[in-house]
Amino acid sequence: MKKRIILTIIGLVTVIAVLGGIKALQIGTMIDHGKKFVPPPETVSTAPVTAESWETALTSVGTLTAVQGVTVAAELPGKVAQIAFEAGAPVTRGALLLRQDTSNEEAQLPGALAEAKLARANLRRSDQLLAEGIIAQADHDSAVATANQAQAQVDNIRATIAKKSIRAPFSGRLGIRQVNLGQILREGDPIVTLQTMDPIYVDFTLPQQQLPQLRKGLTVRVTGDALPGETIEGRVTAINPEVDAESRNIKVQATVANRGETLRPGMFVNVAVGLPVREKVLAIPATAVLYAPYSDSVFVVEDAKDKKGKVLRQQFVRLGTKRGDFVAVTSGLKEGEQVVSTGVFKLRNGQAAVVDNKLAPEFQQAPTPENN
Repeated sequence: MKKRIILTIIGLVTVIAVLGGIKALQIGTMIDHGKKFVPPPETVSTAPVTAESWETALTSVGTLTAVQGVTVAAELPGKVAQIAFEAGAPVTRGALLLRQDTSNEEAQLPGALAEAKLARANLRRSDQLLAEGIIAQADHDSAVATANQAQAQVDNIRATIAKKSIRAPFSGRLGIRQVNLGQILREGDPIVTLQTMDPIYVDFTLPQQQLPQLRKGLTVRVTGDALPGETIEGRVTAINPEVDAESRNIKVQATVANRGETLRPGMFVNVAVGLPVREKVLAIPATAVLYAPYSDSVFVVEDAKDKKGKVLRQQFVRLGTKRGDFVAVTSGLKEGEQVVSTGVFKLRNGQAAVVDNKLAPEFQQAPTPENN
C-alpha cells in the first residue's frame, strides 16, 4: 500500500514538472516574440511649422453701455392723461411720450392772457402820456413793470403746460412702460427708459503697463455670446486720463456699430485691441499639441535612421498665443519641420509612421464653422 502511494506521488510530481516545463517554454517563446514584434506604421496627417507675422492685440472683457441712455421721468407732479408710446418701440427726438392733465393751467391761461393784454394797452397809453409830459417817469416805469409781470405769468403757465407734455429728449429705443393711465405722478417718478442703440459704447480696462501702447483710433474687435461666430469692429474713442489707484488699471472706451441692435447695454463682451506692431511667430495647428500638466509636446515626423520610412519623435514645446486654429510656439521647434496635426493622443515616441494628408483638415486663422 505504501509503495502504491509513493508511486502515485512520484507520478503526480512528474506530470506537474512536465506541464510546468511546457508552460515555461510557451511563456519564453511569447516573450521572445514580443521583443521581436514591430508594430505596424501609424497613418498620420502632418502640417509644417510655418513662420508667420501675427497682429498683436490687447485683450480684455468689456461692458456695453449706451451712447445716450436715460430714464424719462416726470418733471412736475400731475395725473397721467395720455400715454402716447408703446413699450420697446423706437422713437425720434421730440416725439410725444406722455401727457399729464393740464386742465387747471389751461383754465388759468385765458385770464393771464387778458391781464397781459390789458397791461400792454395801459403801457401804450402810458407811453403817450409820458411823451406829452402828463405823467411822471415813475408812473410809466410802474406800467412797464406791470406789463412785464403779466407777460411772465402767461409764459409761466405755458411753460408748465409744455413740461407736462413729456417728449423724447433724443432718438432711441424705449424700454418697459412704468406708468398707467390715470396714475398720479410725483416729481421725478420714472416713466420709461430710453436708450440709443446704434452706435454703442464698449467700456473695458487694461493694466497700466499697457498704457504706452494705447491711443485713440486703434481698431477694436468685439465678440460675445450675442454674436455667435461673428466679430464687430470699432475704434477706441476715449482713454481715461486717470489710473484706478486700487486696481492699477486704466479705463478705455470704444465705439462700435450696432445696426441690427444685437448688442444691448449691460452685456459683457470680449474685446481685442489691435496694435500696429506685428509679431513674428512659428505657428502650428492647435490640434498638433499633446497637452499635459508637466509639459506640452508635439510629434515631429522624421526620416528613420535606415532611411526606410518615417518615425515619430516626441518634442516638448513652449506655447504662446492662439489665433483661430493655430497656436504659436516660442521654443522647441524650427521652421519647416513637419508635425503630426491630428490624433496625437494615440502616438508614442519612436513609432513608425506613414504620412497621408488626403483627409487632413484645413486650418484657418479665422475659422467660420457652420452652426449645425
